[in-house]
Amino acid sequence: MLVRCGLLLLGAASLSCCAAETKLGGDSTAVRVARSLPPPDSATPAVELAPYRIAPGDEISISVFRAQELDQTATVDAAGGFSLPLAGTVMAGGKTPEELSEAIEAKLRGGYLKNPHVAVNVTKAGNGQTVTVDGEVQQPGLYPVSSRMTLQQAIATAHGATDMANIRNVIVFRTVDGQKMAAMFDLKDIRSGRSPDPQIFGNDIVVVGESAVQKFLRNYSLAFTSIGRFIPVL
Repeated sequence: MLVRCGLLLLGAASLSCCAAETKLGGDSTAVRVARSLPPPDSATPAVELAPYRIAPGDEISISVFRAQELDQTATVDAAGGFSLPLAGTVMAGGKTPEELSEAIEAKLRGGYLKNPHVAVNVTKAGNGQTVTVDGEVQQPGLYPVSSRMTLQQAIATAHGATDMANIRNVIVFRTVDGQKMAAMFDLKDIRSGRSPDPQIFGNDIVVVGESAVQKFLRNYSLAFTSIGRFIPVL
């Protein structure tokens, strides 16, 4: 019981400390804090974007169902093409990923595969249209904004939140007309439909916060070597 009470007290202290650290204060001098974020360019309305079209410099991954020997990652050259085994040179520039999938299927159909199914994904955009997903996600990194992307989709692109994540504390940073802005979103409310799923634009930075309780347990769980024995926390 003593250990349990100690854990609760220490956990509460840790929670209050972390809450102070992660609070998005209105007095921030680095960014302007807002309840919601406008599009990066105020002249561009937040409407459905045109499908992403592959451009020179883009890195793409090709997966062929039941023909893994044909799977590969390629970089689109300056002429808009790339080379694929059994298909030769394939023109990708100007096509959407779906259109490129169909083009590869047409090249492979008949002579090599009876009914090919090809999936194309843009793994790295050469035109700078990327979003940074950081914090408590499975795979932090830069991801291409290949179509109209929402906050949920951006986090899913990074393979979802970790067990340490505080999904009620997700911050999006964005530069709007030269001014750096930030807004905090509650992913739990978004998932339940209580809040709208905001649109994510190229060059946005998404940061998923860490759960204070999980952080406390991670930092101190190995320190409790015996039952009922109090140990220093700091």
